[in-house]
Amino acid sequence: MELIKVEDVKRFVGGTVEIVIHDAEGGDQAPAVRKTVKKVQLCPDSTHIRFYFDDFYFLAVPLSSRVSESDEQWSAFDPESGLTYTVKKVQVF
Repeated sequence: MELIKVEDVKRFVGGTVEIVIHDAEGGDQAPAVRKTVKKVQLCPDSTHIRFYFDDFYFLAVPLSSRVSESDEQWSAFDPESGLTYTVKKVQVF
């Protein structure tokens, strides 16, 4: 696993993704949501990476998270919160 790099997640910009956030305990989990990523950038204090879905709403993932990825999926585990953030490309027909 490696740390987050903005360049590695820019491949999701303009595409539809499925986002899942779950905890290490396997407790109640929010349902997966489908969104279109408009842009990806660092937050102003450079502690998180932001996946923007429009000009206002975004998902923030701590830069200290450990990343695992494939061509279609990107996951980041934040040991401080125990949360795993997963972004997966979705084929839209």
